[in-house]
Amino acid sequence: MNEKDLAEACRRGEEGAYKELYDTFSHSLYGVCRRYMGNSQDADDVFQDGFISIISGIGKFSYRGNGSLKAWASKVMMNTALMSLRKRGKLDLPSDNLEETEPDVAIEEVAGVPEEVLQGFILNLPEGYRAVFNMAVFEKMSHKEIAQALNISKMTSASQLLRAKRALAKSIKEYLSDE
Repeated sequence: MNEKDLAEACRRGEEGAYKELYDTFSHSLYGVCRRYMGNSQDADDVFQDGFISIISGIGKFSYRGNGSLKAWASKVMMNTALMSLRKRGKLDLPSDNLEETEPDVAIEEVAGVPEEVLQGFILNLPEGYRAVFNMAVFEKMSHKEIAQALNISKMTSASQLLRAKRALAKSIKEYLSDE
């Protein structure tokens, strides 16, 4: 069933439609939760809350072409994760200026690090850094969009992204020096 038909079937409450929605998108949606939450227990909680929000909000979904249902559901999950981090006080992002130099890790160096190791480095970032990094890198959001979503300034978004990149660069360099 295509996304448009699947969304319509869910709206009508057709038997098996929600199961198909779950089967189709649960893996990628759980990945969104895991990226933001940092551990599987918190990701499980957010995934459950987010999926309930998807089911209850499916009437608000507007089909805009292939991939739009997945994009919409991913955004619901991201927002659910951010709400959870806010409630826990984990998104306390200090507003400060950093010198605007990029971390010094070459693409070739990053290519030498296994994907699961890189994912571990990202999961170990402080929650605020990780949230901004995920929004900028994986969700491809601008600093303006991140600032609006997190109720912070664009400068804070930029500084948190820079701090995240620096922390990742340090972890990558340490990993490569140990190899």
